[in-house]
Amino acid sequence: MIYVVIVFLWTSILLYILLGGADFGAGIIELFTSKGNRSKTRKTMYDAIGPIWEANHMWLIIAIVILFVGFPKIYTTVSIYLHIPLVCMLLGIIARGTAFVFRNYDAVKDDMQKLYTPIFVYSSLITPFFLGIIAASSVSGQIDVQAKDFLSAYVFSWLNWFSVSVGIFTVSICGFLATIFIIGQAANDDDRNFFVRKARRTIYTVMFCGALVFVAAYQENIPLANWIFGDTLGLIAIIAASISLVIMFFLLQRKKPKFLRVLAGFQVTMILFAATYSHFPDIVLLKNGTNLSLLIHQGQAKAIDTLGYALLIGSIFILPALVYLIYIFQQKKELPETQ
Repeated sequence: MIYVVIVFLWTSILLYILLGGADFGAGIIELFTSKGNRSKTRKTMYDAIGPIWEANHMWLIIAIVILFVGFPKIYTTVSIYLHIPLVCMLLGIIARGTAFVFRNYDAVKDDMQKLYTPIFVYSSLITPFFLGIIAASSVSGQIDVQAKDFLSAYVFSWLNWFSVSVGIFTVSICGFLATIFIIGQAANDDDRNFFVRKARRTIYTVMFCGALVFVAAYQENIPLANWIFGDTLGLIAIIAASISLVIMFFLLQRKKPKFLRVLAGFQVTMILFAATYSHFPDIVLLKNGTNLSLLIHQGQAKAIDTLGYALLIGSIFILPALVYLIYIFQQKKELPETQ
């Protein structure tokens, strides 16, 4: 049952990156869009993220619950030594959701509307940035459980070039997902061409930010290149992601939105797989040379079994409901407007 729990943990993280990433990317793209094109970008983005923006945080909640119940030592270590970026990420989630709701559904339209937009777009940028920092810090080997001072224990555990570069890379991934998702929601060919050009720019940005991650890893003596290219399955995943990127450029010219979304999801999946497989089952790498393992540092057997069955039963209700939610939003979009 432990492997069932691990699969759900990895899948929930992946789905949060894919669906939540596209959600955050909507605000990121709006932030980096000129004022003249911001209105149409905003409207199209709302149509694209409509089915998932309320629901995507459940994947983060599931991941946290799995760690809390199934791997308490790992949960405790991460929540203590990375509590600063964790709090920043959670505040960003709260600020972003609040600003989005008030900006679009506030009954009173007043000067406060001017405040909601910057809160929404900047929190959309900050949240995935700290999410990437948390992920990178967990495997950077900088968490010092034997630290004697505040800075060493709670700041330098995440404030380093590698973690920051992964945070920037995560932001670029979110922008990339949003631009790919938005192409299929364009109202006309002019808008579609505009979003295709923006998608190409975000792809180049992702490639540049990815290169920065490898440079930072080299500077921090983190064997990232060996993790990815030194393992056969990791190398295959990167090759598959690279081939799909070439196919994506071809499909961008043909403007095939459904295939583009599948390819974008596939690429992110391959990147996450390559980055995590090589040091599995170790999920947290500590500065003293020890690691926290999903297989060694698991909870009680009864807790794991109960958690595994709960996840299997819960997925029977959650996954069909999510598919139906996306379906009805697509049907709503296809209905003709009534006068």
